[in-house]
Amino acid sequence: MNTEMTMSTAELFKVLAPLFAIQVILMVVAIIMLVRAESTRGPKWMWALIIIFINIVGPVLFFVIGRKNQR
Repeated sequence: MNTEMTMSTAELFKVLAPLFAIQVILMVVAIIMLVRAESTRGPKWMWALIIIFINIVGPVLFFVIGRKNQR
């Protein structure tokens, strides 16, 4: 019995497009906030690499632990 499930290119695009959009939005917002931040926990170049190369998790890490409170 062959129960192989195949996805067409259009179906695959419908699934991956929202994830790609979320990734790009998170990355752009995180980079903008990184550039505008006066100080961060750790060097800015390190956060830039984390944001760019660690998909979805990198920007979230920056938002959670990378920013210092500006008071």
